[in-house]
Amino acid sequence: MTYPILCRLLVPALSVFRSVLVGPVVLGTIALGSVVLAPASVSASDESLDAVISNHWDWVLEQYPEYRREYGDMSGNQSWTDLSAEAIAARHEATQAFIADLNDIDSGALSDIGQLNQRMLKTALEEEVESFNSGLHLIALNMRSGPQHRYTMVERLPMVTESDYTDWLARLEKLPEQLGQYQALLSEGVDRERTQARIIIERIPKQLDALIVDNPEDSPFWGVFDTMPESVDIQAAQAIKARARSVISEQVTPAYAEFKTFVEEQYLPNTREHPGIGTLPGGKAIYAMLARHFTTTDMTPEEIHNLGLAEVARIRGEMQAVIDEVGFEGDISAFNDFLRNDPQFYYETAEELLEAYQAVSKRLDPELVKLFGKLPRMPYGVRPIAPELAPDTTTAYYMRPALDGSRPGWYYVNLYKPEVRPKYEIEVLSVHESVPGHHLQIALAQEIDGLPEFRRNSSVTAFIEGWGLYSERLGYDMGLYQDPYSRYGQLIYDMWRAVRLVVDTGIHYFGWSRQEAIDYFKFNAAKTEADIINEIDRYIGWPGQALAYKIGQLKMLELRANAERTLGERFDIRAFHDELLGAGAIPLDALEARMDRWIAAEKAKL
Repeated sequence: MTYPILCRLLVPALSVFRSVLVGPVVLGTIALGSVVLAPASVSASDESLDAVISNHWDWVLEQYPEYRREYGDMSGNQSWTDLSAEAIAARHEATQAFIADLNDIDSGALSDIGQLNQRMLKTALEEEVESFNSGLHLIALNMRSGPQHRYTMVERLPMVTESDYTDWLARLEKLPEQLGQYQALLSEGVDRERTQARIIIERIPKQLDALIVDNPEDSPFWGVFDTMPESVDIQAAQAIKARARSVISEQVTPAYAEFKTFVEEQYLPNTREHPGIGTLPGGKAIYAMLARHFTTTDMTPEEIHNLGLAEVARIRGEMQAVIDEVGFEGDISAFNDFLRNDPQFYYETAEELLEAYQAVSKRLDPELVKLFGKLPRMPYGVRPIAPELAPDTTTAYYMRPALDGSRPGWYYVNLYKPEVRPKYEIEVLSVHESVPGHHLQIALAQEIDGLPEFRRNSSVTAFIEGWGLYSERLGYDMGLYQDPYSRYGQLIYDMWRAVRLVVDTGIHYFGWSRQEAIDYFKFNAAKTEADIINEIDRYIGWPGQALAYKIGQLKMLELRANAERTLGERFDIRAFHDELLGAGAIPLDALEARMDRWIAAEKAKL
């Protein structure tokens, strides 16, 4: 999952991932080789660009030590990113210098790949500058991102050797300093009227309560020490545990208690009362910028809102056809209430729900060869979201593999309150988050030879989430959705993303209240109320990100329809998908140009 611009300056290219209590079921994909970009002639200008890109990447790894681990470099494992005002200002200055270096290179003298590389890096850096100037880096906290989730980072670490544990302890000893930096950022946000919505921050104290414990062994930070592997010497393990108890009880816990006091007494009373970022000074312009960033288009909030209304109307028609098929007497709202409340659509236990997710995931891999010529080597697995996090997060999410191959991809599923997590969602959710959705696309991108590192790890949300939503339609090609309720589940998820276009723009641009957004969502989609509330709060805390899914999906569906229409019987779905994914995540207009060239080349073969 890609984090928003307002978090990028804090943890760029990094996501906060969740811990697990149940052992994973590792699933595989069929390895048919990595993707290789076609070689291009290298000009002197390309070499100059490559030097700038390389210098920038080295700087990223220097600035953000957490990210080095992804490449097997443990040199940053004792450190957190410096979030002091001075460090952030220095990064802002450096970013502008890199933009100047990129501007010095004549794009007309670059190869096609070089032009795209230049454009993508320059755009990303310019958006970071715009974000900084807008003060978005001061909105440094929401219910899904912030220092209250620092304990989950251990899941990204190898934790095998004694040094792994001592490095982690060194990091924990530095947590109080980072909490102070967060506090300073949030305080400046109050002074500059750049605050999070109050409804979001009201969730934070409860999250912090889980970290403020009398017994250090009750802390979420303790779990990794309680399960130390045999590879760590027994005496060393005992010493590490003793130090961990001390660090948690004497440093970590008091620091979180102090941070909670700050959040409750100083920050929360000064947060914005209205959920929409558009109510802040200059907020509508900020939201329009976020919309451009997340969709990679020039669509205005008004255009996006109207597109959402049209999609909602279209999908309602398809939903009605399924309702007629099953013979239900009543309108869509009544049918949605029936789905929300009838026990036949829900499992009674978390264990049953997890087993169902795992069973569906195992069914997906054999179907992929029908749709793809190239599949990733890296496997993925299914894991439950940690119970401490589950009440405040969404139905599922995906964590990408480690870039050094040491960690598979993970498909995280929410088992909190299984009585509100319907069976008819499992297939459509799984194809989105695992394969052929996020895991297949992201793992393939990581395996592309010839891409600079920032491209291998590109977080172009419109592409990544657009592909995930497009993949939900591929479930039909894979033999899923045989049951009418499962087909309705696919429509619910399509509707869910159409509703996002309406409610996200409604909240942040048109001034909708939180309840108005909840009511609109509930009227149009059969998601349970618990999911709907969490979703709406996600949109409030993460403005603009929800727009990417539908915009990306519609572009990919348009490109496929154009290819099918132009190529007729010569259309090869496997070749189409290989080309679509073959450059990694790129802006939608660049994707359209790439696919237009492919269609023209394929047509020339006729």
